[in-house]
Amino acid sequence: MAYTYMLLCADRTLYVGSTTDLERRMSEHRVGLGSEYTRHRLPVQLVWYEQYDNVAHAFDREKQIQNWSRTKRLALIRGQLGDLPRLANTSQTPHPLAPPPQ
Repeated sequence: MAYTYMLLCADRTLYVGSTTDLERRMSEHRVGLGSEYTRHRLPVQLVWYEQYDNVAHAFDREKQIQNWSRTKRLALIRGQLGDLPRLANTSQTPHPLAPPPQ
């Protein structure tokens, strides 16, 4: 088995990772092992995970989610799967034809 997971860090950021042993990996995160990012943002809380039969699929999903906006990640955590297509089409930068901000 393999897993893709998200952690909520103490500074409210979201960390995305993958592992073959979720319990072991969570134990490592909680004591500051294995991830420079989470080590400085303790405590962390597991807020979402998916299980895969293949570690390559879990890793691919990790990379996919890492490229998502925070809003899209939160929709996934909340189970708002219907919102994902709309959020995927939302750009972080203004459209070139949009009027300038006032």
